[in-house]
Amino acid sequence: MTYETITFERQGPVGVLTLNRPDKLNAISQTMVSEIRGVLKEAEADDDVRVVVLNGAGRAFSAGFDLQQSKPYDKEKGVAEWREMLIDDFEMIIAFWELSKPTISAVHGYVLAGGFEMAISCDITIAAESTKFGEPELKFGAGIVALVLPWITGPKQAKEMLFTGNDRIPADRALQIGLINKIVPDGEHMDAAMAMARDIAVMDPAKLAMTKQSINRTYDRMGMRDALREALDMDVLITALKTPEGEEFKRIMNEQGLKAAVKWRDGRFGVGG
Repeated sequence: MTYETITFERQGPVGVLTLNRPDKLNAISQTMVSEIRGVLKEAEADDDVRVVVLNGAGRAFSAGFDLQQSKPYDKEKGVAEWREMLIDDFEMIIAFWELSKPTISAVHGYVLAGGFEMAISCDITIAAESTKFGEPELKFGAGIVALVLPWITGPKQAKEMLFTGNDRIPADRALQIGLINKIVPDGEHMDAAMAMARDIAVMDPAKLAMTKQSINRTYDRMGMRDALREALDMDVLITALKTPEGEEFKRIMNEQGLKAAVKWRDGRFGVGG
């Protein structure tokens, strides 16, 4: 099957899902959201796929959701419309966590915002050593679609990352706080992920699925599923809320382009120049 924004191929028992908008740093469009959800449903139903490996084409894993795509909706969408769109985004991200089969993210370059949430929603994450992670949404006046972060790393680290909007967290720091499983030399992240995927694929698939389900149910017992839904409700309100800072960012983006808006944003935080 041909896709616009991703590729998907089976390499033996491993399904390889590649984000394929390299010219946009694999920014997540609504077409990509739909295509990823469709592929994961197919992988779930395909008994020959035992593990899914997620990666990104080009020089970055993903820069997050496509801000330029949201421009036409800024003045048209209210809470109800944003809710519908953000639910689709949320369901795509959390599908990696909920897939009955193991999911591995192989990341490099920038792993930001919605791309970051996708990566850490996978069961295992392997990173190239120069990878940079972050959740800079508050800098853009946006919220977090899938607030998985505090469940992975704890509240102290999650609050620091979100409150500062730091989008240059190095791989060694990400490993230290439990966001990733392994660091490998640049250019070797896919080889390492595929090697691990093939080892996992040898396991009894039914028992592997039950083991993943048991681990996920532990988090469900702690309230993760309900908390994520409540955080999504808050994200809808944050996204729909109009503030002076947010409106100025949108104005500059609409009139001068995203790069100019980001420069204005970073200038307020003493970043770049």
